[in-house]
Amino acid sequence: MVYQAFFDSVFASMDPEKAHDRAFAAIRAAGPVTRRAVRVTPAPRRAMGIEFPHAFGLAAGFDKNARAVPGLLGIGFGHVEIGTVTAQPQPGNPRPRLVRLVDDHAVVNRMGFNNDGAAVVASRLHRLRRSRVGRDAVIGVNIGKTKIVPPEEAVADYVESAKLLAPFASYLVVNVSSPNTSGLRDLQAVDELRPLLTAVKEVSDAPGNGARVPLVVKIAPDLADEDVDALTDLALELGLDGISATNTTIDRPDSLRTDRATVEAAGPGGLSGPVLRERALDVLVRLRARTDGRVALIGVGGVTTPDDVRERLAAGADLVQGYTGFIYSGPAWPSRMARAAR
Repeated sequence: MVYQAFFDSVFASMDPEKAHDRAFAAIRAAGPVTRRAVRVTPAPRRAMGIEFPHAFGLAAGFDKNARAVPGLLGIGFGHVEIGTVTAQPQPGNPRPRLVRLVDDHAVVNRMGFNNDGAAVVASRLHRLRRSRVGRDAVIGVNIGKTKIVPPEEAVADYVESAKLLAPFASYLVVNVSSPNTSGLRDLQAVDELRPLLTAVKEVSDAPGNGARVPLVVKIAPDLADEDVDALTDLALELGLDGISATNTTIDRPDSLRTDRATVEAAGPGGLSGPVLRERALDVLVRLRARTDGRVALIGVGGVTTPDDVRERLAAGADLVQGYTGFIYSGPAWPSRMARAAR
């Protein structure tokens, strides 16, 4: 309730990206304090050969550059997925590029993979891994295509990122499902995706630090069911370790409470929040039926309440992630969600 009052009086009237930057800075600065103040009883969960403190973690997008991992773990996330990181640094799309649909507790983002680039993030992760907190932290690294790289060079671009980042990643995620990089979602087609995943898997299987790194592919909720099936079969064929379902949606469903004029004014981009729950859950159930436990499944998209966490786990998710709920519910949210991840 305290955070809700603060959000309504301060953040609601602030530019969303500025509000994000201020909240991010506070979490980063408060890292040492939160580690002592927040206590989440461990409920160990093993997935992809990794021991997670519990099943709930932070989805990619909040900490793009691995700058606040200790603080985020300190407020209750069991793991943090950083990124999306690209091989080359890039500023992302022009502002404004983040819009709240407050009536729906939803967000439209068209950030465009703004990040410091794989080399800088790898250096940051290297330092973090040498610290007491970072040594055993479960850190996923989400990688995407550099915007200026043409489609025919996408595989080499992903491979460059993987080579730099895999040695410091607990697991690696190939993001081909963001709607905010032109042509990226075309890479979800099986014929395009097979050489990409094969090449990145070669890197993750031999990252240069003596231990293979589990590989995950993140998919869009907007895929037709038959495309979900084809992509699932490819993941099984290639021996991937996991599938993350799902990313944001380009759909603007009629179920949104926000008036249509406001929705249209928000512009293009990926929609996230509770409105994504039903489709993300449907995809998860479909994946579980088709994979039958042969790959780990990460349930993400529309996860905003403890009941959502329990629902995803019951539907077959090995791990659950959220992000948009964090924006609307504040720093106590991760520990509440973690308690449901048992």
